[in-house]
Amino acid sequence: MGDQQQAQALNQLTRWLCGSFDNRQQAFENPPLYGHILVRYRPIPQLEPRSLLIEQAYAIAPNEPYRIRVVRPVAAADGELTVLNFTISEPQRFFGAIDDPERRSQIKAEDLSYLEGCNYIVKAHQTHFSGQVEPGCRCRVTRKGRESYVISEFRLDQHSMETIDRGHDPKTHEQIWGSLPGPFLFDRAEDWSDELLSLWGGLMRTNRP
Repeated sequence: MGDQQQAQALNQLTRWLCGSFDNRQQAFENPPLYGHILVRYRPIPQLEPRSLLIEQAYAIAPNEPYRIRVVRPVAAADGELTVLNFTISEPQRFFGAIDDPERRSQIKAEDLSYLEGCNYIVKAHQTHFSGQVEPGCRCRVTRKGRESYVISEFRLDQHSMETIDRGHDPKTHEQIWGSLPGPFLFDRAEDWSDELLSLWGGLMRTNRP
């Protein structure tokens, strides 16, 4: 895509990510297979533009996220989009920061560690975005003492998001964790995209579709 089209897509991807999502309906319809999960993205003003805090938590314990990261959508050199992924040191310091601006304001660049091999390669479609972890089996995590590489995909539109994460053994490539029945289906519960303009207004207005 051209530079202007890429800028438009980057802004739209960032706006559509900003908000609170949950899979309430899926969890209630299939409780043995899917837990009720909240996925929430919110801008972090003091970091580089489009830096978003993400918390994933079970609905029964929203202030005790099992995953807390920072992501940053950026323009890729090939004309596509990339979402960078960062861990946060001592993440428990920022539990609940998604709803607490003061705590969010304490996240500094030096708290972040770039996750090598864990970028999402994102494609813009007419009505949605699709993304997957970059190839190469380099996005490594350890669960229950066992190392694995992550295969992850998502689909995002204005109202919903689908995600699926799976971990595979680096030697045998067998799946050792993750969803077997299929993707998690999240509906947008809250839209926080208006916060972007007050933080990085000029940037987010540029080429706004």
